[in-house]
Amino acid sequence: MALKFFQSVSLPSNLVLDMLIQPWLLEDIGRGDRVTQALMVKGSQRNSATWVAKETGIIAGLPIAARVFYLLNPQVEFEACIKDGDRAIVGETIAKISGPFEALLTGERVALNLAMRLSGIATATARFVAQLEGLNTRFADTRKTTPGHRIVEKYASQVGGAVNHRMGLDDSAMIKDNHIAAAGGIAEAIALVRAQIPYPLTIEVETETLSQVQEALDHGADIIMLDNMPISTMREAVTLIRHYGDRILIEASGNVSLDSIRAIAETGVDIISSSAPMTRSTWMDLSMRF
Repeated sequence: MALKFFQSVSLPSNLVLDMLIQPWLLEDIGRGDRVTQALMVKGSQRNSATWVAKETGIIAGLPIAARVFYLLNPQVEFEACIKDGDRAIVGETIAKISGPFEALLTGERVALNLAMRLSGIATATARFVAQLEGLNTRFADTRKTTPGHRIVEKYASQVGGAVNHRMGLDDSAMIKDNHIAAAGGIAEAIALVRAQIPYPLTIEVETETLSQVQEALDHGADIIMLDNMPISTMREAVTLIRHYGDRILIEASGNVSLDSIRAIAETGVDIISSSAPMTRSTWMDLSMRF
């Protein structure tokens, strides 16, 4: 049976979101929104606005955008007309907002920027996930994220149907090529790491050749990454690993594209990871209209 890709997605808690959003607001506002402050000299007014999709794509980040306005003024009411993960078409209203005019104007840029960036990631991710339909291979993101935005960008990746790879260096022990070189080999690296990491962290080893795959197997790796391998070599590696049973997860990575991802999955790997939806996606065009 094929795995279900569009899973239940959980937002970070408001405690976490607020700590992220506040510096972003401060960066934009500085010592004050000069124009809005000048327009509001006669007192606060209430107004309403709509958010409209100017292109078709997967929406992500509306609850986070709502939090932006809430932090500026709890009186702002943000009504999402569609859910994160839904596809919006050109001209569709995706949210309605009402509240004090100054809060709507001051929060507009930060909230829109977040939603456009996250929707772009979700849209690009969904394209990769769609190529895996009917297969038992999952698509995962990477740590190639914008500094300070990892939590929300990985949330958008989940909205698009991916599973999150490790959030940070402390999530798992991933032994990469430079670690192997520093340790003097895969066997040495695994031994040193295993002696230090707490239970129940797993050990993943990045491999580029069949001999490295065999060495990782001989020394008890939990996950083996096949990095930048030709498809034919990858098939041999999967066959080799499967002789050891289903306990070991197999990940493929390196130069994954929409054209190649299906063929990679058909080798029998469990996970395909790529930074492309994060690093190569464009922002989805959204606008706010009063």
